[in-house]
Amino acid sequence: MPRLAIGPEIPRELSALAQPVRRDAMVALRRFLLHVAGGPHPERVRGARDARVATLRLADGHRGVVVRQRDVYWLRTVLPDPEAWSCARRLRYGVNPVIGVVEEWDAEALERVEPALRRSAGGTRLFDPICDGDLLALGIDVRALRLVRLITTEADVEALEPLLPPTQHAPLAALARGGSLHEAWRELDGCRAFDEPPGPIDTDDLHAAMRRSPDQAVFVADKLELERVVTAPEWCTFLHPPQHRLARATRYEQPVLVIGGAGTGKTLLALHRAAHLAVHGKGPVLLVTFSQSLGEDLTARLDALIPDEAVRKRVEVDNAERLALRIVAHEEGRRPALVGPGARSLAQLTEEALRLLSRTTGDLLDDVDPGRKPYRHIVVDEAQDISTAQWRLLRAAVPHAHDDLFVVGDPHQRVTETRVALGALGIPAAQHTLRVSYRLPQEVLSFGMRLRGGGPVDGLVKGLSRLYGLRATRNGERPLIRAYDSAEAELAGLAATVRAWLEEGVPAGEIAVGVRTPELMRAARRALGELEVRVATFPSLKGLEFERVALVGVAEGVVPEPTPDDPAARARALQRERGMLYVACTRARSLLYISHSGRGSPFLSF
Repeated sequence: MPRLAIGPEIPRELSALAQPVRRDAMVALRRFLLHVAGGPHPERVRGARDARVATLRLADGHRGVVVRQRDVYWLRTVLPDPEAWSCARRLRYGVNPVIGVVEEWDAEALERVEPALRRSAGGTRLFDPICDGDLLALGIDVRALRLVRLITTEADVEALEPLLPPTQHAPLAALARGGSLHEAWRELDGCRAFDEPPGPIDTDDLHAAMRRSPDQAVFVADKLELERVVTAPEWCTFLHPPQHRLARATRYEQPVLVIGGAGTGKTLLALHRAAHLAVHGKGPVLLVTFSQSLGEDLTARLDALIPDEAVRKRVEVDNAERLALRIVAHEEGRRPALVGPGARSLAQLTEEALRLLSRTTGDLLDDVDPGRKPYRHIVVDEAQDISTAQWRLLRAAVPHAHDDLFVVGDPHQRVTETRVALGALGIPAAQHTLRVSYRLPQEVLSFGMRLRGGGPVDGLVKGLSRLYGLRATRNGERPLIRAYDSAEAELAGLAATVRAWLEEGVPAGEIAVGVRTPELMRAARRALGELEVRVATFPSLKGLEFERVALVGVAEGVVPEPTPDDPAARARALQRERGMLYVACTRARSLLYISHSGRGSPFLSF
């Protein structure tokens, strides 16, 4: 029986096919997996750079490109016949000799590039100061050394990025930027999906390398697993190595804090850690987020991520305020009043809930009797906006034991006045940092970082956090900034822009309109009329993402709102306003549109 692994592009490629073609392709893959009559068989590729590459005829006019090692088949892509044959001839595969992950090379393109590099190479080459032994210790393929020795400038390294595996390009890029060998090694180490050392590496064992590369190959044992992998959203199945490493860690002996910039996958990481604990943990899991609306989004995503109903029931989603409300309601036998005579504020309910938890379990019972806590594991998303009292409540709701608290956040995306360091609350968290934005194109990311300002901010960690070292993995369109003479003209421009996006085929659910005030939100909804896209204030967009985002009313006097006269209070208010605009800008996966009437916001002047 063949063993089949699915590559990360396959779900998207199959979903893009016409329905009859997709149906035939799925039937063919099921037959191949079951090794029954009528299933496709691998066909050799003449002129292939890698003899292990073959094609499978999956549907009329469409083939899958597979990499074969004995009975293991890795399905890399599904393409029309001519493109499939061309792709199969162009690529070769290998195993990184240092960390043991699989590597894909555009061998045909590299063959064309080498003569050009040779012609343009000057007397001094970029990597001349580094000996072959050091390059090989960084996992540089011995067959690539000749090409590496021809590189003259950092621009050459950038141009080679699409043709090289990330494990080859990342350490070279670090060295090209002037980084040390240690920094280059750190880049390579970031490509590992597992904490455990790989042990002896057989560079001919492609199967073992695929097992070490869950971001590139997911094995399916039967037709049910095949259907689940190819129909689930990509984020459910394929995690980038740093995300996989953190989400699937076997055990953390102390609380964990993951800091990451916009688009680095913090929410995705929280979801996968919660799902992992639901399967491998020791009790109920609470996934905490900033607001009820975000909780609804996380609930829907968990439903997609965890198909097993029994496992799914082990994870609850809530915000800290509702958690306090539930604890007090359980003790008092009724829901506490929030308005009217006898009403208590949410802050008072939080303090009461903390008192009840401390009275019920006592501080000394955590390690002895963790079952008396309401939860065994707590995962916190959007942690930068959790208040001091709420942190104390969360700490009290889970025992002091391994895998107790897993926290993700970004102080630069704070939209409240919260400025608390976890260590000051008795939560000694081990800190990890994510520095690669997978969601945003570099143009939107750079714009957002300049708008936010690189200055340090406080919160979550001791001292100050700085916004630097964050980079994207792809390029896209620059943000569009439009100035209008009047508010009426600006709203008409918004309607025309959104209508054009819909006519281009962008789904309405992938478009969001952000505004600073409720008044502007109502005006934008009136202007859009029957165009049913999401319209929300900047803070309400927190944690969400869309293909295209339009921000309107980004004008002087609106963004930022008038600030206090006191210098310290004014500085804090401006930082919060910048944070809200930064959050709104970085919701866009592909295109960001910003408009204003009259003078634009001073935040746009950079």
